[in-house]
Amino acid sequence: MSKIENLFEEKAIEKLQKLISDTKTCLFCTDLTSLPITTRPMASTKVDDSGNLWFISSSQSNKNFEIKTDNRVQLFYTNTSDSEFLTVFGNAQIFKDKVIIEKLWSPIAKAWFEEGKKDPNVSLICVKPSDVHYWDNKNGKVISLLKIATQAATGLKMDIGREGDLKF
Repeated sequence: MSKIENLFEEKAIEKLQKLISDTKTCLFCTDLTSLPITTRPMASTKVDDSGNLWFISSSQSNKNFEIKTDNRVQLFYTNTSDSEFLTVFGNAQIFKDKVIIEKLWSPIAKAWFEEGKKDPNVSLICVKPSDVHYWDNKNGKVISLLKIATQAATGLKMDIGREGDLKF
């Protein structure tokens, strides 16, 4: 049984930053009106102080072209080792600003760009969330598993985790 715990403003942004720092990789979905939904793994580069999520992407990628047509995106994060889950729906915007690219560049991104951060195809995607929902356990995985086992054995309802909306 989960406890509903909606968070607002600064607390919501802190929760978002914490959840994403634990698992930077998400399933990044575009072209949400077509089935099957186009999905690919993407690593978050940063969650800024306004709650926007930043990604490094090639300006020649299908996701960039799809965002130009319809900028609505859905992101799914999973940290199964700590039983943390997050879904983010929002609007994406593409940036080519060299100053921001310099600030957000990661050495791992070089694997996708021959010329590194100076590659002309380097772009950034900024996702501004409009609907965010999370699920997590509040006591850690071991305690949560013990609570689940106790609940199954005794029928007692126990507070196993939390879920809620993040609004900023």
